Parts: sequence; C-alpha cells; structure tokens
Amino acid sequence: MSLDLLHYVLGAFSGSVVGFTLGLFGGGGSILAVPLLVHLVGVGNAHVAIATSAVAVSANAFISLMMHARHGTVRWKYAGLYCVTGVVGAWIGASLGKALEGGHLLILFGGLMILVSITMFRRRNVVCEPVAPFSVSNLPKILAMGAGTGAVSGFFGIGGGFLIVPGLMISTGMATINAVATSLVAIVAFGMTTALSYSLSGLVDWALAAAFVAGGALGAFGGCRSVHVLKHRRSILNSCFAALVMLVAVGMIVLR
Repeated sequence: MSLDLLHYVLGAFSGSVVGFTLGLFGGGGSILAVPLLVHLVGVGNAHVAIATSAVAVSANAFISLMMHARHGTVRWKYAGLYCVTGVVGAWIGASLGKALEGGHLLILFGGLMILVSITMFRRRNVVCEPVAPFSVSNLPKILAMGAGTGAVSGFFGIGGGFLIVPGLMISTGMATINAVATSLVAIVAFGMTTALSYSLSGLVDWALAAAFVAGGALGAFGGCRSVHVLKHRRSILNSCFAALVMLVAVGMIVLR
C-alpha cells in the first residue's frame, strides 16, 4: 500500500468517525475532524486541515440532516433565522483564522476542545420541554447566538454544533432531539461559508475532502440510526464523548 493510498484510507476512516458522531450527537462531532486530519492522516499545514475539515464536515452534516429530516425532527424556521447572522459570523471568523499562524491556531483549538468537553459534561443531563410556538421575542436572542457560533465555526473550521445545540435549546426551548437535528442546518451553512473562504485562498485538499466525505456518509448513517435507539442513554453517551474530546484536546496540545 502506497503512502498516498494510506493517506486517503485514513481520511475515509476519519470521516466515518466524524460522520458517526455528527449523526449521534449533532454538536461536538465535527471538532474531531481537525485533530484527526493533523495527527492521524498527517496533514502538516494547520490551515489546510481546517479548510479540508470545513468542506468535509459541511457535506457530512448535510447527509445527517437529510436522515434527520425524514424523521420530521428539524425545525426549519428556527434554523433559517439562526443562519441569517451565522453565515456572516462564519465568514468573518474564517478571515481571522487564516491570518493566524498555524501552530498558535492549533493551541487555541485544543483549548476550545477542553472547553467543549467541560460544557458537554456539565450539560449531560439537561432535558428541555418540547419546542414552544415561534415568538418574535426570541428573535434577538436567536440572531445573536447565530452570529457568535458562526464566528467560532469559521475561525476554527468546525461545524459549531456543540454551541448551536445548547444555543437553540436556550433561545427557543426546543427538545434535545430537535436541537440536534436543527443544528445540522446551521453546520452545513457555516461549513460551506468557511470552506468558500479558505478555497479562495487555495487551502482545500479536495481529494482528501472527498475521501473524508465518503467515509462520513457511512458513519452518518450509523449515527443517525443510533441516536433514536440510544436516546434514553444520552447522559452516559455524552459523558463518554466529553471524556474523548478532553483526551484528544490534551494530546493535540502536547503533540502540536
């Protein structure tokens, strides 16, 4: 097996891991894409890893979104509002990320992963009531959270679902399963915006992104099926995933 072929096989495997976690958790799964591309696949340029991750994650999120939509769990109106300011934030965040030196960007990424891990663990038992009817009074909060999560997504080249899911739950009161499904709309929009910004700078490895997406399609299928089977054990699943993110974050900072 040539090194080039191994490169793409590992990319497909990484995609399956990210696709599965995206389908199962909605938020958080995409944060594994960059460390997998850097430390498993062997992408040496942090900006290329982030750019390729943005392309792959948005595509994988779209696959997961279609599967969730078949179950009728996506709240499209809220998703659209969230994306209005989120896309602008993602473009600004991507521009700032490209201007930062790659090594420093990876250190900040590791710190973000630690924060995500702690947040996910603290929210492992959170349960919201079914989504309330749309209210104009929610609009400022939804738009503000969209802009903030979009900026983080663009800066780090991630979907931002780990922020979008709780953001939707807080601003609308929707149930977790609806927030997970609805967050995928924003992940697709933010990822495509970030990918466009990086691609205009020639930083996307398109062949690797294709391998990542192919693996992600299989992983997403498994994750989306699992979320409905394991929804009564989400507290345990969330705790395990939070621990995994913490371990990857520490390793990423040490091995940068």
